[in-house]
Amino acid sequence: MNQPNKFIISGGGTGGHIFPAIAIANALKAKVENAEFLFIGAEGRMEMEKVPAAGYKIIGLPIRGFDRKNMLRNVKTLMLLAKSMYKAKKIVKDFAPNAVIGVGGYASGPTLKVASQLGIPVIVQEQNSFAGVTNKLLSDKAACFCVAYEGMERFFPKEKIILTGNPIRQDLQLDPKRKEEAYKFFNLDPAKKTLLVIGGSLGARTLNQSLLGHLETLAQSGIQVIWQAGKIYIENLRKESASSITKDIILTDFVARMDYAYAIADLVISRAGASSISELCLLGKPSILVPSPNVAEDHQTHNAMALVHKDAAVMIKDVDAKEQLVPAALKLIEDNLQLSQLATNCLKLAEKDSAARIADEILKRAK
Repeated sequence: MNQPNKFIISGGGTGGHIFPAIAIANALKAKVENAEFLFIGAEGRMEMEKVPAAGYKIIGLPIRGFDRKNMLRNVKTLMLLAKSMYKAKKIVKDFAPNAVIGVGGYASGPTLKVASQLGIPVIVQEQNSFAGVTNKLLSDKAACFCVAYEGMERFFPKEKIILTGNPIRQDLQLDPKRKEEAYKFFNLDPAKKTLLVIGGSLGARTLNQSLLGHLETLAQSGIQVIWQAGKIYIENLRKESASSITKDIILTDFVARMDYAYAIADLVISRAGASSISELCLLGKPSILVPSPNVAEDHQTHNAMALVHKDAAVMIKDVDAKEQLVPAALKLIEDNLQLSQLATNCLKLAEKDSAARIADEILKRAK
C-alpha cells in the first residue's frame, strides 16, 4: 500500500498559526518520502509571505473575518466567504490530498469544510486553551483535534482529542554551551540578572509603554534588559529613551538570535500567545505574562491562566501593566526561590516533540 504523501495545510493570520503550520509540514516531510504540500491562506495576510519564505507553495483565499462592530460590512464578508468556498473546493479537488490539516484562522474554515464534504480526513491543530470560532465549528467534521491544553472537551468531542502540545521553533532548544556565547553576543555581564521582554515581531504597545515609563528605575536596578520593541515602535522609542538608555539595556526592533536571548534570560516578560507559552514551558523559563486584549474571545488570558493555576507563571492584566509590570518584574527577578518554582512548574507542562507527534496522528488518519 502506498504511503499517503499529499497534504494541504490551511490557516494563518498570525505567527501563532503560521509557525505551527510550517513545523507540522517539516515534520511530515521528515517522515514521508516525496511528500507534497500545498498551503491555503487568506489573501493579504502574513502567511502569504512567511510560507513561501519557508519553501512551501501557498494559495490565498479572498476571505476576511466578520466585523462585530459594523454589521453592514459583513454583507461583503459573506460574498467573500461564498467566493472562498468555491475557490477552496476547486483547489482541494485539483490537488487531491490524502489529508487536510487546519491550524486556525479565517482560511481554514472553507478549506476544512470542503475537505470534509469530499470525504478527505480533516485534522485540526488548536494552539490555544480557548478554541477559536473556526475550529469549534469543525467539532463534528474533524477526525481528531491535536491540542496543547487539558480541558479541551469543553469545545471538542472527548474521544477526538489528543494532547500533543504546540510545535516550537527548532533552533530554540537550550544548549548549556550557548550561555557563554550568548553573553558575548549581546555584550552583557554574566554576573548580572537578565530580563527579556518580547512583544512579538511587531511589538506590543503596552509592554513598550510600561518599560518606557520606568526606564530610569530599570537603568538603576543593577539588572540587564533585552527589550524587543518591534519594528512599528522602534524609531519613536529610540528618540524617547535616548537619555535613559544605558549599556545594560539593549533596545532592538527584533532579536535575531532568540536562542541566545532565552539562554541568558532569568525572567521573561511576554504576551500570552500560544507559541510563546509553549516555548517558555519547553525551555523552563519563569515569566510574567501580559495577555493582549486585542484577540478573539480573549484567548490569551485563558492561555495565561492555564499556567497561573499551576503556579507556572505570573499574570498582569494589560490595563494594569503600565503601573505594575516593571515593579513586579524587578521584585520577582531577585526572588531566586520563586524563579526556581516557576521554572520547575512550567517545565512540567511542556509537551515535547509536538510537531512529530502531530505528524504521526495525521498519518494514522490520512487516506
